[in-house]
Amino acid sequence: MRFRSKLGFIFLASLFLQLQAVHSQTLYFPDSSWKVKKPEEVKMNATLLDSAVRFAVRNEVKMDTDLRLANIKAYAVNAHEPDYRILGPMRERGKPAGLIIKNGYIVAQWGDVKRVDMTFSATKSYLSTVAGLAVDQKLIRNIDDKVADYVWDGKFEGDHNAKITWRHLLTQSSDWSGCLFDVCDWADRPPRTGGIDDWKARKLNEPGTVFKYNDVRVNLTAYALLQVWRKPLPVVLRELIMDPIGASSTWRWYGYENSFVNMDGQMMQSVSGGGHFGGGLFINTCDHARFGLLFARNGKWKNKQLLSPHWVASVAQPSAANKAYGLLWWTNGDNHLGKRSKSVYAAEGFGGNFVVVDSEHDLVIVARWLEPNKIGELVDLVINAIL
Repeated sequence: MRFRSKLGFIFLASLFLQLQAVHSQTLYFPDSSWKVKKPEEVKMNATLLDSAVRFAVRNEVKMDTDLRLANIKAYAVNAHEPDYRILGPMRERGKPAGLIIKNGYIVAQWGDVKRVDMTFSATKSYLSTVAGLAVDQKLIRNIDDKVADYVWDGKFEGDHNAKITWRHLLTQSSDWSGCLFDVCDWADRPPRTGGIDDWKARKLNEPGTVFKYNDVRVNLTAYALLQVWRKPLPVVLRELIMDPIGASSTWRWYGYENSFVNMDGQMMQSVSGGGHFGGGLFINTCDHARFGLLFARNGKWKNKQLLSPHWVASVAQPSAANKAYGLLWWTNGDNHLGKRSKSVYAAEGFGGNFVVVDSEHDLVIVARWLEPNKIGELVDLVINAIL
């Protein structure tokens, strides 16, 4: 009887896997060209969807097209940073652009979706993906491991820095203290009060307890992952993600002029996780949409699992230090991504760059150069259009 039960379980498990494979084959994935469908064909209201597009075009970010100037002026933050300077490439931004993907098909678009633009901190979600690949391939055993067990060159030494885990880095709650590529942690977005001596002497927060947006520490995450992969992170991303999902050859991922490190006798650039000091990911809207669709489809592209479902599920889990932030992805813990769904999450960058993932509705929204505080309204408008 026990033998029969075991055989029955094996049969059911096999049947489930076969049905899952058949289901994945019925899902549409774009090839080199992307199919377009009318809203009605995917059960969306065309009038409401058109209003969402007009809303996105009408709410262009109020920011200079010269991003070098915009970066320096932004909220008077950079002007307050000691010796702030641009260290990586930059280019002028384009006009608003975007795509709405439903069931894998393009149902709406606006602007020049093939134009390659900076994407600032949306880069962080790509960096998170490289970390996920490292976990999937057992290069990192567990994100709760201490980074010092993997990177031993002194950057994670000392009473405070030695406590830092990969999770702390990925949730921006490490409060790592130090300097990297000639920029110190305390000089990146310092408090509005006090001076350099105060910032240097500040009391460090226990890793994992306080969220702080800080590009130096994100760049440290990229540096640490370079030590693990031992090859350039853009190569890892291209080989394991971007080529398999059919992305174009136009995207680039830059670091800084002074971020080259010796890795196994070869000089490799440690890339940046945003454009705060220049650099980061330069990418077009269509490639962003493919990346978003990979996450909407639980890490699977056609019949190949590129990222483990476990990793995809984990990136949008609220972190202890910030319920609106996961593993270098923004969650909707504070409703900034709209009031219609708590399950949506997004890659977000300065200047209104968004890749919104809504797996529940098999929906991806990419918006470029949207006034940032309008993203929630845009997401709600699109979801409202689903019949």
